[in-house]
Amino acid sequence: MNLALLVFSVFGIVRARLKSNSAMSDISPPRRLRWYERILLGTGGLILAVLLATAAWLTPSVRGMGTHQQLGLPPCTLVQLTGMRCPSCGMTTSWSYLMKGNVLSSVQANSAGCLMGLIALVISPWFLSSAVAGRMTVRVPSDAVLITITCLVVAVTLLDWLYRINV
Repeated sequence: MNLALLVFSVFGIVRARLKSNSAMSDISPPRRLRWYERILLGTGGLILAVLLATAAWLTPSVRGMGTHQQLGLPPCTLVQLTGMRCPSCGMTTSWSYLMKGNVLSSVQANSAGCLMGLIALVISPWFLSSAVAGRMTVRVPSDAVLITITCLVVAVTLLDWLYRINV
């Protein structure tokens, strides 16, 4: 979840700069990105690409969670202390299933993880191509669209978690 917020924060900074420096009309040619905007987009896109590649490399846990332990990370503390899954339990497993093309298992492991993985699959090449081209290669979505996507991710995360702790 923190990664999604980071990506949306980076995107928000770039969007604010684009909006403040351009009329954003459909007729004018897209303006060139400043060097720091290109670095932010390139870094964000590269981080997402590495996370997606790592998820593709991992073997999804049949338990629906715990795949992150293949990276040497400890088991979920909340599960160890209370026996209850945390909202992010199963996200790595979800991404791993998604990267292997198994969308149903991805949703079953963690539906919010599947949603964020799909968003990462779209945003990563967009950010990288924009950084390389020096201009936004796809039109920047409105603030309303970004807020809606963020609210959707948060809602799906909470609903998925509430479902899992009551099952």
